[in-house]
Amino acid sequence: MTLRKIQQIIPALPASDGAGVKLLRSLGSANHLRLDPFLMLDAFSSENPDDYVAGFPSHPHRGFETVTYLLDGHLLHEDHLGNRGDLKSGGVQWMTAGRGIIHSEMPQQENGRMRGFQLWINLPAKEKMKPAGYRDIQSNEIPAVKFAGGSAKIVAGTLNGTAGPIQGGSTDPIYWDLTLKPGGKFVQEIRDKNVYVYPFEGSVEIGDRVLQTHQGGVLGSGDAVEVKAGADGARFLLLAARPLKEPVVQYGPFVMNTREEIEQAIRDYQSGELTKAA
Repeated sequence: MTLRKIQQIIPALPASDGAGVKLLRSLGSANHLRLDPFLMLDAFSSENPDDYVAGFPSHPHRGFETVTYLLDGHLLHEDHLGNRGDLKSGGVQWMTAGRGIIHSEMPQQENGRMRGFQLWINLPAKEKMKPAGYRDIQSNEIPAVKFAGGSAKIVAGTLNGTAGPIQGGSTDPIYWDLTLKPGGKFVQEIRDKNVYVYPFEGSVEIGDRVLQTHQGGVLGSGDAVEVKAGADGARFLLLAARPLKEPVVQYGPFVMNTREEIEQAIRDYQSGELTKAA
């Protein structure tokens, strides 16, 4: 097996979104800092309610999927389809914007720690205008796997024969939350997918390079991934998916293949067509 090496390091940069929520953005901090089909990865973590309490009021999306993974805290999702979901510590919301959805994600706490991630996954051109969908995944639905060097929570994909709640799809994504003991090692065969590693506690070594906390690593080609924790151990996301190899044109919350499609999305949002049934 050929082990993948770090091809590019993308530091997470301070940013804000929604009504002023403070976060760190790695993937998507610039248009050229994406990894097909991943468009954006935001990390948020604060015990100061001023950093998060304003939340993400109603806003539209078209053309991709959003995955919100909450490590600590409580968010309420509501959308124009009538979905209402409580996202609590350890839970995930997997939303397919498709042809259009208007939703909000608002904190249900006035103090305490709010910590988690939001990932945007692109949809292929043939699926960008499919009906919107939404799925709540509670923490007890996310299986955990233990191995010699640590453990993993499996949101999407399959690890050591244990399947996460999200399977398949056009990009067949992997979304694993891995914890390694000090000096612990994780080795896994991953073929035919782009791979991104994001440590949010501690540091990891991949080949001869080190990723510090909040430094994302784009891995090059190969058959397998080998990640080793630093002296203090590590916790990191491992994201992988089949690339779409299609043009990406983004304007805020709309991600399509051409500028004309973006202009149509804006017109559809302004006229109310965005959220009409296909």
